[in-house]
Amino acid sequence: MPVWDDLVGQDRVTAQLEAAARDADAYVTVAAGGGELPSSSKMTHAWLFTGPPGSGRSTAARAFAAALQCVSPDRALGGAPGCGFCDGCHTALVGTHADVEVVRTDLLSIGVKETRDLVRRAQMSPAGGRWQVIVLEDADRLTEGAGNVLLKAVEEPAPRTVWLLCAPSLEDVLPTIRSRCRHLTLRTPPVAAVADILVRRDGIEPPVAAAAAQATQGHIGRARRLATDERARERRAAVLKLPLRIDEIGGCLKAAQELIDSAAEDAKQLAEEVDTKETEELKAALGAAQGGRMPRGTAGVMKDLEDKQKRRRTRTQRDTLDLALTDLTGFYRDVLALQLGSQVALANVDQRDTLERLARASSPESTLRRIEAISACREALESNVAPLLAVEAMTMALRAG
Repeated sequence: MPVWDDLVGQDRVTAQLEAAARDADAYVTVAAGGGELPSSSKMTHAWLFTGPPGSGRSTAARAFAAALQCVSPDRALGGAPGCGFCDGCHTALVGTHADVEVVRTDLLSIGVKETRDLVRRAQMSPAGGRWQVIVLEDADRLTEGAGNVLLKAVEEPAPRTVWLLCAPSLEDVLPTIRSRCRHLTLRTPPVAAVADILVRRDGIEPPVAAAAAQATQGHIGRARRLATDERARERRAAVLKLPLRIDEIGGCLKAAQELIDSAAEDAKQLAEEVDTKETEELKAALGAAQGGRMPRGTAGVMKDLEDKQKRRRTRTQRDTLDLALTDLTGFYRDVLALQLGSQVALANVDQRDTLERLARASSPESTLRRIEAISACREALESNVAPLLAVEAMTMALRAG
């Protein structure tokens, strides 16, 4: 199966990456990597993948990284790089290739120290003789200082080093960096295409896959989670009941508190699964005594780990809240579609009775104001407003309409 098969509904982007991979393969294989890429080449040293959440930005970057490392013998017979079966493709896709570094963060930002480590890695020659590939999945989370560190590496790349940056939009990346990258825009995949890949790749039953793809409106990752995780379906169902619980001020405040508590519980669950193991592994590496007593001089290292874990819990809570607000936006979008008589497919078909009741009880103008209130809450959370305060303000605005 070619590496591009997981890139759902992105034919134009796939064609561009395939062409670039062919030129890159010819450069390394035929020209032995000498000199610079010809000006006519479709390959370049820095790429920026943008698109809405769930469009497959990181999937595209990983697939391209695998194609650059492809060593299939079929290439000599005119086959395209990216077979998906050779050692180069397989190790790049599963994350064990020596020349492919995939960087993602569970934290709120990527700092200068981490970026300097990446830049040092990028200066190394590829161990396998093809390309040194750095995939930065959260380029939008670079701090300003980290972006300036990265700029130098993108401006003057080492021979056969390729940077693959992923971000939601061009505006999320420093202008000086994005101007030095080749830009590819991905679109939201069609619902039918998402359902098809859930069936084909994950073995999910077709009705379940179709319902999950429709509910998430083409977001591949969320559709997979909704189709496979019972707790995710329960949380979503609870969120979609919120519009019926805000008739009174007390109901607004209670609903806001429950939304925050649910997000905090998610963060706590992740911490219980990851933090304990992470802490024990670090203690063992530092040579902790049998009774748990730490050697002298290690308190600072343990404090750094605790700070990292705290930031990760904050990120998890924000991500869970944002997911709930996205589902709520989709709910009111369906209400608006019914009010306007639109023929667009509803995302929440299973909630049709509730949607029709709310559509009859309000006007399109009030529904738009509610959608704007949810957007304002998301922006407030991004600006570090206290989560409970932001969500309470939103539920009150939803009640007012």
